[in-house]
Amino acid sequence: MADMFNLNGFGGFMKGLTSFMPQDDPDTKVFTATNELNELKQKEVEIYAAIGRKVYQSISNQPEYSDFVYELQQNQYRQEKAQELLRLAEKEKSEKNKAMEEDLEARTCPNCDTLNPEGVKFCQECGAKLGQKNQYVCAKCGFKNPPQTRFCGECGNKL
Repeated sequence: MADMFNLNGFGGFMKGLTSFMPQDDPDTKVFTATNELNELKQKEVEIYAAIGRKVYQSISNQPEYSDFVYELQQNQYRQEKAQELLRLAEKEKSEKNKAMEEDLEARTCPNCDTLNPEGVKFCQECGAKLGQKNQYVCAKCGFKNPPQTRFCGECGNKL
């Protein structure tokens, strides 16, 4: 999903949508011009970066530029640390979402799909025991059937 919102991918997606918009509409014209300007600015940044890399390679050992070289190295180090923090935050978010899904699954009745409040052991709607996996997986073909199904929707086997 992160790729969807990068400048190139999202801009390309939005540019594709403008073909469905009325071309004589001032909003469409503003959007198209803004998008083109942003693409040109991004290209300029990429060109400056390429120039900067070439210059850096030629001056990195010269003492008069040591402050810049040091600053660049410190920035790269901080980027690595920020990347690690991002990775840990994404992992924590994933674990939290998984725990929430497991909690919802444990509170959802395997018999009638009712979401029950925390702390109850039996469904308040039908009385079935909570926290058990769905018992409607066909033993013959493995198909997952919806609650209260008496016959497998895939092979017809009695559940």
